[in-house]
Amino acid sequence: MNNIKIFENTEFGSIRTVDVNNEPWFVGKDVCEALRYSNSRKALADHVKENHKGVTFCDTPGGKQQITIIDEAGLYSLVMRAKTEKAEAFQEWVTGEVLPAIRKHGGYLTPDKIEQALTDPDTIIKLATTLKEERAARQQAEASLQAAKPKVLFADAVSASDSTILIGDLAKILKQNGYNTGQKRLFQWLRDNGYLIKRQGADYNSPTQRSMELGLFRVKETPIIHADGHVTVNKTVKVTPKAQIYFANKFLGGKCSEGFE
Repeated sequence: MNNIKIFENTEFGSIRTVDVNNEPWFVGKDVCEALRYSNSRKALADHVKENHKGVTFCDTPGGKQQITIIDEAGLYSLVMRAKTEKAEAFQEWVTGEVLPAIRKHGGYLTPDKIEQALTDPDTIIKLATTLKEERAARQQAEASLQAAKPKVLFADAVSASDSTILIGDLAKILKQNGYNTGQKRLFQWLRDNGYLIKRQGADYNSPTQRSMELGLFRVKETPIIHADGHVTVNKTVKVTPKAQIYFANKFLGGKCSEGFE
């Protein structure tokens, strides 16, 4: 491995990094173990896109071994989807200590680059400008990842299931992911924004035609046989997986004042 650097942390263990075209890449297995993924190979396959992965070789007692490495974006992708509560602390360690240590000179200062900097003052200016741009881009990426994390986790959970849920259950899930609501408030919001029928009558709280066309709800009809023999039908509104992601994007994305788009 070229220019390998190993960073130690008592909480997360060792993280190996390697320089690839003047950019830091991380050993995927190390990141997965730090984030407590039970199967690093599956985590890398499921959560890191191919263009953010590569391979390198590591010397072992048995000879050279091929290992998977990931770039900075790939690392953040694993952090976002980690189930452990320590994921945020891990990201803070990487962004607060590991990356600054790698970039402590404002860039990757090879001996040739140091010589160039000493003989050409413009080189220092260029390095400082590059470092400033990198920091700004990284801060913006980190902020976007933090904002998107609840939606990503929510969408991952929903995409793994084809089950419908009650509106009350949707309210609970939204609250667990950072939006303070309850069943009554969510029903009221859905009526006010045209998703459920608000006029009093037999179809009160039923999905509007527009909601049904969008595939946001299903209505479960349950026949009830009464003691005198007559039959009534109980209708229960269920939220589809599509709607679960749809409303997560609205509520967790800060669009809660909107109705239909």
